[in-house]
Amino acid sequence: MARLAVNVDHVATLRQARGIREPDPVIAAGIAELAGAEGIICHLREDRRHIHDRDLRLLRETVKTKLNLEMAAVPEMVRIAKATKPDLVTLVPEKREELTTEGGLDVKSKHEHYRKVVRQLKEKGIHVSLFIDPDPKQIEIAHRIGADVVEIHTGHYAEASTEAEILKQFDRIAKASDKAHELELGLSVGHGLNYVNIHRFKGLTKIEEYSIGHSIVCRAVYVGLEQAVREMITLLREF
Repeated sequence: MARLAVNVDHVATLRQARGIREPDPVIAAGIAELAGAEGIICHLREDRRHIHDRDLRLLRETVKTKLNLEMAAVPEMVRIAKATKPDLVTLVPEKREELTTEGGLDVKSKHEHYRKVVRQLKEKGIHVSLFIDPDPKQIEIAHRIGADVVEIHTGHYAEASTEAEILKQFDRIAKASDKAHELELGLSVGHGLNYVNIHRFKGLTKIEEYSIGHSIVCRAVYVGLEQAVREMITLLREF
């Protein structure tokens, strides 16, 4: 069965809406693990719009499964990652004006930069994932520069509005998954996946982990976080 890693960013987003201490993404992470999640994800953005340094520090101290730190490939974040030592760092593109991550890294055009960052992190014993679009060429370069894992961006699939476009985007994901498997890279997928559109992934057995946050936090508003996590795990068990 593919693993579920829960992103707690949007718990922090809710906290920041009022500028108070609740809800706490660290407590949410503990609940998600107790419900069966096999990983916790947080994105420490340069503008600290949701997850804060305090959250990352406490998550590193309390997460019992696997802590995945999403971050931009910039010196400040590299320094923080090397000091915190999460189990996995996922390098993601980041723009100040975006609401959420809009697409994958362009590893091809900046491969020497990413190679350097990957090397710096791996020298500290940190595994590295690259968040990239479902493009076999980008996957090949990710492998070439030393990434351990690729996370395939599923946002274009999730946002597709016609059946033809859905099929087109899903086919891209399937082919990218095959390429990652061929190169013996760890493989995860994420962005925009929810309790409905995830059903189509049932046949993609090469995917090892699903990174899901927003839809689980939304579902938790109605049924509670523990139940929301358990429901997603139940869906993944069918895979």
